Amino acid sequence: MARLDQRLDRFQQRVPLVGVPLAVVYKYFDDQGNYLAAALTYYAFIAIFPLLLLSSSILGFVLQGDPRLEERVLDSALSQFPIVGDQLGRPDGLQGSTAAIVVGGLAALYGSLGLGQSLQNAMNVAWSVPRNSRPNPVLLRLKSLLLLITAGVAVLSLTVFSALSAATDLLDDRLDGTARLLVQLGALLALAAMLTVFFRFAAARQHPWVAAVPGALTVAVLWQALQYLGALYATRVIAATTDVNGTFALVLGLIGIIYLAAAMAVLGMEVNVVLARRLWPRALLTPFTDAVELTDADRRAYALYARAQRHKGFETVTVSFDERARARPPAGPSEEPAQEPSR
Repeated sequence: MARLDQRLDRFQQRVPLVGVPLAVVYKYFDDQGNYLAAALTYYAFIAIFPLLLLSSSILGFVLQGDPRLEERVLDSALSQFPIVGDQLGRPDGLQGSTAAIVVGGLAALYGSLGLGQSLQNAMNVAWSVPRNSRPNPVLLRLKSLLLLITAGVAVLSLTVFSALSAATDLLDDRLDGTARLLVQLGALLALAAMLTVFFRFAAARQHPWVAAVPGALTVAVLWQALQYLGALYATRVIAATTDVNGTFALVLGLIGIIYLAAAMAVLGMEVNVVLARRLWPRALLTPFTDAVELTDADRRAYALYARAQRHKGFETVTVSFDERARARPPAGPSEEPAQEPSR
């Protein structure tokens, strides 16, 4: 009689609804997706906080000597923004600083370029692009600038949809639910379209537009759920804390939200790769032990990982699997395998 794990393995290999998500998760961990998401989080955080410094300094210059404009800003939603809102309520208000603008601009540029580079690296790792086929450092940064411009246009588009969503409160109650649903659907599709462009152009490997759509839709749907989580955190945690604790809660919450968003982005990349290259079904226990019968998807995935380490165009990497070695005890950390898989 077959063991439980064997029955579960056969089931997930027969049912794509189970096998495909499992293959996506396995590839996420094969590519060390947590570390890719951590790199994205670091550069995104470095880009966001200097922008806060930059915006507060610019706002200080704009409000200087204009009490009427300052009063209008105090009555707006900007007064509720953490840190900036607190400064607006003080007698001295925000102060413009040329040094803060220069430092904030340079730091934001560094973070934005780093974010673009880490995004491209994550895409190249997900698609197993050989190292010699990836952009050189100059082209990598130029491509990061193009991605940054695209991101700016996308943020403006999403801001328009957010404004429309807020404007639906002015509609009749009978139309409010329908209008809000349509606006949210439009925002989701706009985000999916923007992510499709990112997923299509961020990788060094050329692939059809349709191959970038599934992951983009996945991330767009997950992003909607993350927005609700962020709103819940802001209303339940940040709003209930003091000014000092609220600042710490804002920073920690922002890091957490950015990391979850980055992990979702990497997960969306893996969805595209698994579907485009049909890297499923995977063996159920393949991440945990060598004593497993590899599927065709397992073999192709592991071969791609090995070929991705090619550093020169005249370097040849071949991969073979010795099925007889499955019966042998696993090699220790410092031991060489019985047969060299790459030549």
